[in-house]
Amino acid sequence: MLAGRHPTASRLRTDALLLALYAAGFLLAHAIAVRWGGDGYYSLWFPAAGLRFALLWRAGVRFTLPVAAVELAANLATGAVVLRSEDWVLVVLSVVRPALAYGLAIYAVQWLTRGAKADDAFFAPPMPFALASVAAPFAAALAALPQALLRPELTGVADVRGVVLSLSAFTIGDLLGVLLVAPPLLWVADAVLAPSARPVRRPSPALLVEAFGVLLAGLGVAGGLAWIGLGLQPAPALVAIAWVGLRFGRVAAWAALLCVAAIVLPLSAGAMDTGDRLQLHLGLATIAVAGYLAGSFADAQIQAREDLARRDRLLFQAERLKTLRAMSVAVIHEISQPLSTLSIEARHLHESAQGASPEVEKTAALIHAKARQLSDLVRRLRRYGGRAVDQPTPLPLTALFDSVLPLAGPEVTALGARITIEPLDADILIEGQEVELAQALVNLVRNAAQACGRGGEVVLSARKEGAVAIITVANRHRADLPPQPGMGVGTLVARAILEAHGGTLTRETGSDAMVRATITLPLIGVPE
Repeated sequence: MLAGRHPTASRLRTDALLLALYAAGFLLAHAIAVRWGGDGYYSLWFPAAGLRFALLWRAGVRFTLPVAAVELAANLATGAVVLRSEDWVLVVLSVVRPALAYGLAIYAVQWLTRGAKADDAFFAPPMPFALASVAAPFAAALAALPQALLRPELTGVADVRGVVLSLSAFTIGDLLGVLLVAPPLLWVADAVLAPSARPVRRPSPALLVEAFGVLLAGLGVAGGLAWIGLGLQPAPALVAIAWVGLRFGRVAAWAALLCVAAIVLPLSAGAMDTGDRLQLHLGLATIAVAGYLAGSFADAQIQAREDLARRDRLLFQAERLKTLRAMSVAVIHEISQPLSTLSIEARHLHESAQGASPEVEKTAALIHAKARQLSDLVRRLRRYGGRAVDQPTPLPLTALFDSVLPLAGPEVTALGARITIEPLDADILIEGQEVELAQALVNLVRNAAQACGRGGEVVLSARKEGAVAIITVANRHRADLPPQPGMGVGTLVARAILEAHGGTLTRETGSDAMVRATITLPLIGVPE
């Protein structure tokens, strides 16, 4: 939350509702996890970790302390922990420590993602989620290591082997909870808050038969190996789920993983040796990670094909814009100076004719109106391109900035300036025609580059504020540069495009000679 801003009553009610739902879900998940727990070690199936991860990932790490408080209250209410006078601080710390570790791990991954370059595939979606889902359980287990070694009487584990076993169980239990519980919760949240952001692809009946056939074959082979005395081997199920993930994406891989978990978890519930249960759940965790990575790769491939199609549309539109620019340059060059003079004189004439005879006043108004019509003529040149080749779609600002850079970069470089794009959140999502919005931004960047001149810098930045995305094109105006010729058609076109998308465009010059063109556009999935 930004400093100096007070949360609205609506936001406070929403946050309270989220925490109340989390408290109820945490109590239920904590009760379920007991069946996979035991003396001296943590639960090997901890679905509450998935609830915690989903809330902090989707709602933000600002919920870290409230989540820790809710978990402490839930543990005290159920009697899972008892505060004793001599070590109550350590007991409280042991309860809130996982939530704090999760918040820190998620913040670190999101911070690295914001600072990563646009072409860094390691931090391209869905890799940040995958990194955080693995990093958070490990961070929580590492945070518990000092207490496990220094105060073993609190956990009932006295030897090094027991500490390693218990913390391994902690990590595997949280990892399974995150990978099995968090993805569907996040998908449901995305479907509710931004239903048009990711349309669901419905597989054909033939593909469904293929998926079920591969999964049943994998489970059949695993069952056969167990029947001949080799135990439950994860390899057949891993291959089957990896196949499903590569063919159908993360959702299908998660559904197949859920089927495997529905078989494994009942077998490991209740009385069972810790080592045997850990080995069984370690296999399940391996299957979960492999399946999710395979599904993520398939989704990334689909996204890459969509991006290529979008780039093709941009290239097609760029050719049309090139022709439009050539025509516009020729026309504007011929009419800009006389039309500018005519507009100024017509406005002055109209103002001077106020109070004159009706005939003179009428003639002056007519001249002024005709001058405005000529100005509108230049603005209508942009319609030469016809209708946009793409329809309004959910558009991340990162993708929009990636489109602007290759279009405006060569011209900015030719002017001796440079473009800098500040790090921005990957989840800032608007809806619009990418080609139109890219054209508006290119116009503003071109104007900024012309104003700052050789050696100057144009800075593109974006942030979320309430229900809108705020984009800023900033440059430092050089006072020694003469005014650029033209009528400001690029700014007029940009403003028309942005207003057609429900946005605004303002321009201001600060006392530091920084000129800022500020754009506001409505966000997707954010209530007004």
